[in-house]
Amino acid sequence: MTVKVEILKPAIGAKVWFDRAQIGDPALSVQLQELLDKHTVLIFPRIGLSDQEQLALTDALGERINITAQVPGKGDAAEVYQVTLDEGANIEAEYVLGTWFWHMDGLTTSVAPPRATMLSARKLAPKGGQTEFASTRAAYAALPDEEKAELEGLRVVHTVTASVREVCGPEALDEARRGMFHVHPLVWTRPNGVKSLVIGSTADRIEGLSQPEARSLLARLLDWTAQPDFSYRHKWEEGDCVIWDNTCALHRVVPYAPESGRMMHRTAIAGLEAVA
Repeated sequence: MTVKVEILKPAIGAKVWFDRAQIGDPALSVQLQELLDKHTVLIFPRIGLSDQEQLALTDALGERINITAQVPGKGDAAEVYQVTLDEGANIEAEYVLGTWFWHMDGLTTSVAPPRATMLSARKLAPKGGQTEFASTRAAYAALPDEEKAELEGLRVVHTVTASVREVCGPEALDEARRGMFHVHPLVWTRPNGVKSLVIGSTADRIEGLSQPEARSLLARLLDWTAQPDFSYRHKWEEGDCVIWDNTCALHRVVPYAPESGRMMHRTAIAGLEAVA
């Protein structure tokens, strides 16, 4: 088994090449999991996976979860979710537009957030459409000890309405989703001791702080996490597949024209532990 790895940045990102025929090989699965733990974001350049191959790779790396099916009224959502603004697609544009802002997947549902998310490029936009990633693990590790101590114990309310605040008002959401929220610690501590920040566009308020204090703190942490040392922008090529550790990385897409036809296919790996 031959796997080639090119590290992109010390804190985040690596390109990985392997033969598609190896998908399902336990040795490859273990190696990819180890690389994901180490580099947070893995790019498989121009690998050209079919939906069946993407699902097989997802299953080889962990239990599959359908993120969209966790949303009220979406229990019949397809296993491979099409991320697009095409008028002919079965989409809710406000949620796709919401991905233009830093976020983590699954923070407002009742199940554990996905361990990882996988995205394949099917059609690219002529302009924009790059995906940016930022390591909340590296960002937390680089904070001064005094600030780390101040963040420990803070709890953040994550809501669906906050996630679409910049693109529409709450009246655009159905009643069930207007009421969706979940409370998570600001600092996620794993059983192995690894810590990361839990922030992003879904973060609405912090328990025990005034709204100005909370919003200011969350904004400053976003700015800190998105700095070049902790972030990576991926310029897609058709056929690229990217997987990232959703438990310690924010992501967002660079705006693109809705009529561009940009099409990405998404799958996800179930989380093993709740944030709280």
